[in-house]
Amino acid sequence: MLQLRPVNANVYAVHTATGDHVGNLKRIGAIWKFKAVGYGAQGEVEPGGGPLTAEHNAVFEAPDPIAVSARLSAPLAPR
Repeated sequence: MLQLRPVNANVYAVHTATGDHVGNLKRIGAIWKFKAVGYGAQGEVEPGGGPLTAEHNAVFEAPDPIAVSARLSAPLAPR
């Protein structure tokens, strides 16, 4: 299951069960949007990148870890 770690009232960092940061959940107006994040070889942030690129801008009603995990965990599953 993904973990939501509060950054402030409008942002939660989204981490995998192993602690990898894969994006942020941001409140924009009345909705919550997932913003994917990846990291380059030198540790530089790649907005919209990473393993959840396809889910960038996914919309959620609330920062609910169960709902977020249900939608975003599938692309992280080993193939």
